[in-house]
Amino acid sequence: MRIKSVLLAVLVTAGIVIPPPAVAAADPSGWVAPLSTRGRYIVDAAGDRFKLKAANWHGASGTWTGSGDVNDPAAHHAGEIAYQTPLGLERASIDTVIDGLAELGLNSVRLPFSNAMIHDTRPVPELPANPELRGLTPLQVYDRVVARLTARGFAVILNNHTTTSRWCCGLDGNERWNTAQTEQRWQDDWLFMARRYAANKRVVGADLYNEVRRDVFDDPNWGWGNGTDWQRASQRVADRIQTEANPDLLLIVEGINWTGVPVDGLPHGRPTLEPARTLSHTLVDSGKLVYAAHFYGYTGPNHSGATGTGETHDPRYRDLSPQQLRDVLHRQAFFVSAETGKHYTAPLWISEFGEGRHTTDAASRAWFENFVGYLAETDTDFAYWPAVGFHEGGTGNGWSLLSWDTGGGRVDVLDGTDWRGPAWRRLVDAPSRSGRIPDAERWSMLNLDYADFQASRGVRAMADWNPGARKGACPDGQRLSGLAHTGNRGLCTGTLAAPTGYAVVRDESYVDTDWASGYTKVQCPPGHAAVGYSVTGAAFSALLCGRSATPLGRTGRTVWFDRGDNRPSGNPGGDFASGHYKGQCAPGEYVAGVAYTGRVGSNRTPDALLCRA
Repeated sequence: MRIKSVLLAVLVTAGIVIPPPAVAAADPSGWVAPLSTRGRYIVDAAGDRFKLKAANWHGASGTWTGSGDVNDPAAHHAGEIAYQTPLGLERASIDTVIDGLAELGLNSVRLPFSNAMIHDTRPVPELPANPELRGLTPLQVYDRVVARLTARGFAVILNNHTTTSRWCCGLDGNERWNTAQTEQRWQDDWLFMARRYAANKRVVGADLYNEVRRDVFDDPNWGWGNGTDWQRASQRVADRIQTEANPDLLLIVEGINWTGVPVDGLPHGRPTLEPARTLSHTLVDSGKLVYAAHFYGYTGPNHSGATGTGETHDPRYRDLSPQQLRDVLHRQAFFVSAETGKHYTAPLWISEFGEGRHTTDAASRAWFENFVGYLAETDTDFAYWPAVGFHEGGTGNGWSLLSWDTGGGRVDVLDGTDWRGPAWRRLVDAPSRSGRIPDAERWSMLNLDYADFQASRGVRAMADWNPGARKGACPDGQRLSGLAHTGNRGLCTGTLAAPTGYAVVRDESYVDTDWASGYTKVQCPPGHAAVGYSVTGAAFSALLCGRSATPLGRTGRTVWFDRGDNRPSGNPGGDFASGHYKGQCAPGEYVAGVAYTGRVGSNRTPDALLCRA
């Protein structure tokens, strides 16, 4: 076998490419669409684990570098021109590429697109390996690729990679969802794409925007409530997709890829998903949120990946020891799936990582081995970048898993000449959790910092239940579990039936015992549990109570949190109001009332909860 591998390497180096022997690889099968989530896992419609083993089939988002003739391959990244279609279609048929993906053990594809591609009505150039695509627009070619992938059993994740059709990712006008277009246009394009594939349930996810980062003047942020707030923008577009277009899709939110100016001595770094620990997303339809992050060895936790201009002295990921790498990866992203039972707990998808076939740098090779090992150890969903590339005589960009030359000859990661092959095999064959995943307790945040946050379809169908106040409501089937003393945050939990009706309480009409003497007490009617609340400024305004479909206990206790945290041991649900005192009922209890005071020196903020069994 070693002699054969050496001979093949010599032939490839000499430009004599021998196609690898045909490998019998079945298309992905045995899973039932659509997908959803249970705790840290993605599951299919039968409740069985579906691990995303994916690669990025890029090209429809653009390969032009931004200078030179857009029709000249030399003006495209690595000379790989894609014509705003998935790369390689002039060299290999759609099914030939899909055959290769199946042989590599994949079951899903991240399929990038640009907003410009959606609206481009010009026909694509001749694609000799796919003559049936003649005369089609880029979007129509994208349709064909989606249709063939899903017909073959692959799950497809739509990825809004860029706004303009340019190679990502620098100061290119594609830094944010609203850098080169309005946020309204971005949302509308997502509704268009979600509706376009709504009938195809194997189109399973919407990756909302790629590598959100700083432009020349502004940083993206997570929770400031302004026009560069990625947490707010992704929450809003996810909400619209679920309620207006396609509730079956997984909604995939990438972390922030870069903030600050990459100059030694100035603040800069890669926040990734760290902000989700204290401010996560709550969807109207629970069980659809997935968090995503990207890691490459040449970048770092505080390194942009640049060489020359923009290069700092911060370590790159490939410079870290194995233990340092593990610690950084956990802190930046892997905590969201490793730490279960929190408001931020969700499946983690490493939707981009990779290394080059021709890499000889020992540190880069070690990084790839260590990173792949950590993916396997943590049983984390992944998508390699990229799936498809070009080669000539075995040379070329070399980052792809599958490469074709102009004659249709293929080299790939498992052809026996690629140093990445053994690591790749370990990754796709790694032991993974499989089978039925039990239902998990859901925890959700409510955030009234800047506006209403009503995550309930039932409440949204009501008239305005407290005009002039900011209102929050738990997702249907969840109940209020905790409140912040200040900060306007709340915590929801539960997997119960949706309320059969609602009551809005602003006074002591239903108080049945003096459970907070000297304080104003707002209490739900019998048979109701708190499912929402409202504030005016920082002051508590009203309690929204949902009629329970099952009997509720009448005995309870008072939980004070005006002078410190008062929460159950073990931190169930996680820190939902960082930097503020919090009160929270124990598991198995429900919030039946909220107490506050209007005396001098107070702000009518919540001081105590009535927690009942």
